[in-house]
Amino acid sequence: MKSVTLKELSLLLDGVIQGDDTLVITSVATLEHAKAGQISFLANSKYRAQLEATQASAVLLSAKDAQDYQGTALIVKDPYVGFARVAQFLDTTPKAASGIHPSAQIDSSAQLGEGVSIGANAVIGANVILGENVQIGAGTVIGQDAIIGSNTRLWANVTVYHDVQLGQDCIIHSGAVLGSDGFGYANERGQWIKIPQTGGVRIGDRVEIGANSTVDRGALGHTEIHSGVIIDNQVQIAHNDIIGENTAIAGSTTIAGSVTIGKYCIIGGNSAIAGHLSITDGVHISGSTNITSTVREPGLYSSATVAMDNTLWRKNTVRFRQLDELFQRVKTLEKNLKTPD
Repeated sequence: MKSVTLKELSLLLDGVIQGDDTLVITSVATLEHAKAGQISFLANSKYRAQLEATQASAVLLSAKDAQDYQGTALIVKDPYVGFARVAQFLDTTPKAASGIHPSAQIDSSAQLGEGVSIGANAVIGANVILGENVQIGAGTVIGQDAIIGSNTRLWANVTVYHDVQLGQDCIIHSGAVLGSDGFGYANERGQWIKIPQTGGVRIGDRVEIGANSTVDRGALGHTEIHSGVIIDNQVQIAHNDIIGENTAIAGSTTIAGSVTIGKYCIIGGNSAIAGHLSITDGVHISGSTNITSTVREPGLYSSATVAMDNTLWRKNTVRFRQLDELFQRVKTLEKNLKTPD
């Protein structure tokens, strides 16, 4: 178990201590469930009522919230960011692998940097390059000519196909597949003719890809995920997509082929983005939204209808089908009103 004094945390976060700076903190917790030795945070005013009752030894607070709090606090600019940094500092997550397991299969042409760890039954293909301190989890397969940057961690049962490159400090969670074939076919008189997917995948630094997500290789050229991107579980990235820096994509989102998404975008879960379009920088897409055309202006975009009583939903579905007819009738009425007798 790691531990740190509140004074040490204040130096880490550039914060101001209100109370006992010698308190020892061992972990983080919510306001409601925190116990002695833990630090919590208040980042959302709707949890304000839990602040006075919390058993946390200390709380990360904004200067405004700290004014009325009588307990020990660490005052920071952004309590939620502070919580994230403290959680990182006290993180006790084990390594994906330690040392090189004797059952790992490593091709003689592979290059392993200093401090590389490879778990049981992992397979490292020909001409693979693993940077310093790379961790390869049990059962993970790294295909021919793949390159994994320093300090990148792949958890158990990840599959990295040939000609896939990952940058430094990436995290790839279990079940993710990088570099599988994109959905490319030509149709000849009803028969599907497969188009070989000869491109690769290029992933930048500090990218995190969630469990069971898939990133298809390019058909021609590469699929690109730029630095700082975070991708949740069960996300589909199709061939030749380009995801800009620091964009976040929530779970179960599907992105069709040849889509370009800009920097600093946030895509809500269960969204679907049609192929061959572009989304500019700074776009926020609500969950369950369908994007079917290019988005040229930053802002918030939504398309899902809200849940309602099933009977009412059925009625409104019928009315939705009648919208064009209703529009034409209104257009005709307006035209008649404008036409002189």
